[in-house]
Amino acid sequence: MSEQTLTREEVIERNLQVVEAHFHNETPETIQDAVALYADDILWEGPARGLVLDNADDALAGYHDIFSSLVIHKHTHLRRFATEDFVFDDCIYEATYVADHMTNFPFPAGTRVSLRLAHVFEMRDGRIAKEIAYEIFREAGAPSDHDHIPPGSEVTVFG
Repeated sequence: MSEQTLTREEVIERNLQVVEAHFHNETPETIQDAVALYADDILWEGPARGLVLDNADDALAGYHDIFSSLVIHKHTHLRRFATEDFVFDDCIYEATYVADHMTNFPFPAGTRVSLRLAHVFEMRDGRIAKEIAYEIFREAGAPSDHDHIPPGSEVTVFG
């Protein structure tokens, strides 16, 4: 269906489904499927670590660096909403940084961290044209490791 034949609500629902599929495939085994949802001119940014990636291959390599560096213990999803052009997602991860493969990571390997992660996705024609990952890394249990968890937030504990 072309963009012109979709209603506003259908475009928003499609954008939410694309982002859900992207997150669902953020695993070592299926990351290629997540990256396949990018537009040809993708721009991926991680401002806290000074990263600006302008192609899917570099983004894919960045995901592999994340997978080889972090062991995720818990994921708390706080909120997600969309417009015709953007999807916003907000969550918290608890993890251990086990290997130093992530560019400009603020803690040494062996550190247990809390990550508040807000994403802004710019959408175009059912594809992700820009992904900005606002990563706020804190040492787990530190005074800055404090968030308001809205009632009903979905929590997933791993291993």
